[in-house]
Amino acid sequence: MITAIVSSCQSDAQVEFSRYYAGGASIYQEHCQNCHGEKGEGLQSLIPPLTDSIYLKNNKKLLACFLQNGLKGKITVNKSDFDDEMKPTDLAPIEIAKVLTYVTNSFGNKMGTVNLQMVEGDLAKCR
Repeated sequence: MITAIVSSCQSDAQVEFSRYYAGGASIYQEHCQNCHGEKGEGLQSLIPPLTDSIYLKNNKKLLACFLQNGLKGKITVNKSDFDDEMKPTDLAPIEIAKVLTYVTNSFGNKMGTVNLQMVEGDLAKCR
């Protein structure tokens, strides 16, 4: 009953964020945590951390493309260079939206909901 009362006090945006974030946490654990770490810390000089909100903010429109198509080539995150390959995922656009909501709002990041419409728009522009 308390959950119902608390839920009824949340705005639609808060409910949407909670749904995406919770779903994204389980997707992250299944598909991303093995490489990027439980706390998004990455793996030394091999796999970049997800804790640098500057990199995430500067590349927000590309993050869905990175997940769908993978990422090759040198990137700089938090003043460290990484030049390994991230393989493409087989995640559906809604799963990409959920995991991006989780990542961009965890590990010290606070970037708000990444919804399905945003991801579909970003995916349509992938190079």
